[in-house]
Amino acid sequence: MKTLFSILLISIICVVNSFAQDNPFLKPYDTPFNVPPFDKIKVEHYLPAFKEGIKQQEQTVERIVSEKSIPGFSNTIEALENSDILLSEVGGVFYNMRSANTSPELQEVSKEVATMMSRHSDNILLNKRLFEKIKYVYENKEPLNVEQAKLLKDTYDKFVKGGAGLDGAKQARLREINEKLSLLGLKFGDNLLAETNGFKLVIESKDDLAGLPQSLIDAGAETAKKLGMGGKWVYTLSNPSVMPFLQYSAKRELREKIWRAYMSRGNSGNANDNNEVIKEIVSLRLERANLLGYKTHADFVLEDNMAKNAAGVYGLIDKLWKPSIETAKREAADIQAMIDKEGGSFKLQPWDWRYYTEKIRKEKYDLDEEMLKPYFELNNVRNGIFTLANKLFGITFTERTDVPKYHEEARTFEVKDEDGSYIGIFYLDMHPRASKRGGAWMNNYRDQYVLNGKNVNPIIGVVCNFTRPTGDTPALLTFDEAETFFHEFGHSLQGFLSKCSYKSTSGTNVSRDYVELPSQIMENWASEPAVMDFYAKHYKTGEMIPKVLLEKMDRSSKFNQGFATTEYLAASYLDMAFYTRTSALTEKPGDFEEKVLNDLGLIPEIISRYKSTYFNHIFNSGYSAGYYSYIWSQVLDADAFQAFVENGLFDKKTASLYRKNILEKGANGDPMENYIKFRGKEPSIDALMKRKGMK
Repeated sequence: MKTLFSILLISIICVVNSFAQDNPFLKPYDTPFNVPPFDKIKVEHYLPAFKEGIKQQEQTVERIVSEKSIPGFSNTIEALENSDILLSEVGGVFYNMRSANTSPELQEVSKEVATMMSRHSDNILLNKRLFEKIKYVYENKEPLNVEQAKLLKDTYDKFVKGGAGLDGAKQARLREINEKLSLLGLKFGDNLLAETNGFKLVIESKDDLAGLPQSLIDAGAETAKKLGMGGKWVYTLSNPSVMPFLQYSAKRELREKIWRAYMSRGNSGNANDNNEVIKEIVSLRLERANLLGYKTHADFVLEDNMAKNAAGVYGLIDKLWKPSIETAKREAADIQAMIDKEGGSFKLQPWDWRYYTEKIRKEKYDLDEEMLKPYFELNNVRNGIFTLANKLFGITFTERTDVPKYHEEARTFEVKDEDGSYIGIFYLDMHPRASKRGGAWMNNYRDQYVLNGKNVNPIIGVVCNFTRPTGDTPALLTFDEAETFFHEFGHSLQGFLSKCSYKSTSGTNVSRDYVELPSQIMENWASEPAVMDFYAKHYKTGEMIPKVLLEKMDRSSKFNQGFATTEYLAASYLDMAFYTRTSALTEKPGDFEEKVLNDLGLIPEIISRYKSTYFNHIFNSGYSAGYYSYIWSQVLDADAFQAFVENGLFDKKTASLYRKNILEKGANGDPMENYIKFRGKEPSIDALMKRKGMK
């Protein structure tokens, strides 16, 4: 006769098994190309799936540390590398949904996930028995190939930097810091999203639309209609709304209003204020670095990057600052001269810069961005990018409508290599919405790697916030947006064309100041006339972009580079200032920021590209002490693109060398050595300075 306990136990097991069967993460996917079953995944599935993934990894770790035979690469390093298959799968979906299609329910789950994963990570990194085995393998090296040697070194370094060598008290404090930081990063991002979504510039009078192009007027009306404000116009703080408004609005007081809202995000003293969050993040990161034997957080981060240390970073950005700020001052003088010429009785302010820059562009080059947009229809740009990838690498993109999607606006493409073999699945998600954070990014739902001798194909997405279609008019991009599309696609190429054995060293899992090379080099092709032949055609007539417009674009390509480079460098200096501190941040971040930028000599007409309270890159996106990496990689990409200029824009041999030594390598091999194998020499700053018109 069964006891009550056994009956209860059987009932619980049945419930658990039933739930597991209903959880799409916990059973084999029945989907084309084994993509995540987005149509079946619900918020309540994430926590159980994370818990099961943690359980599976814990069991593998226990097997590793209980192994009686001598620790070796296979039974220790490789076994640990492959211990988080389920966790990676769940995380690949979850963290991308947090950015691209979040909800209040998902944000709540995120808090529990952040705490749980921080503890789990520390449990592994601070596992003394596990580290002893890893250390033994590291100190008694077997003959290994390049990828194995890289994985071994990275694993050992990760444990050392994760606190494996600390005593008990310090390890306990490290756990507390890591857990707090995981939650603070979430809070920063959630606050920023709420602030961005919380502001609406509502226009009721047609007179206040003065200067706005019809496309922007239509977009404002469309936004108002969706918000139940028919007959009005609404402009938001998403980039496709706020930036063109600042560029074209003739109403100075409205430009100032939306600009002030944009630059004060996270700094309003309300429930979404990020000032205290920043102080905690900066101070805790410093304390963690000190615990681990580093003087600053920058020292902790940079030793794994190409720059190696803060001196390496400053050595580059200092070299660029003087010519950039001098150029920006000349640009400011030109703008002030136009203001004075028009009888304006005011001094140039930051909310005036884009408006008058556009007027000067038109006056100097007879070029208006609105003249270009009809030639950059979103689908045409996408097809042009696909054509370029085919000409360079032979790969093809075929749209699939039978693949589950995480949002109705996403589009899905199957990627094949030149020989017709399957490479991966590509998701594109192009327009702003309240559930999506700002900016543009590439993400991995699944990295490329090899498991049990079989290649695991990548699943990759590109998420953007481009101007939406309005009425009968399709989505028309600015040229900057088109370049952004090329940029993010470059990241995707590194993910798709990776040929690595381990997911932690494959694709874009490279040092922060190297990862932007594949993305930024793609931007160079965007403005080449031979490439524009693929995509720059009028959305109504199909007419290719006229030669006269191409010439105007070329003549104006160095226009406003002082502003663009200065605002970027200011943000890079601010990032470094926060993370080269040797004491906790006690002052208000805005006061600290002001002193840094004043000491730098930033002119008041320009602000840092990101002010502290909305600097998501360095407080919630993995770019702390790393925002400089974009300009570091620009040196690489400008020099690298010269190889194609010299040998032919679509030269197969050059493309093959680039694919083999850069895109396929992931983090394997020294990045500079890989670069030299492709280029034949170390990169020079000359190509970048020439491109910016500063040489």
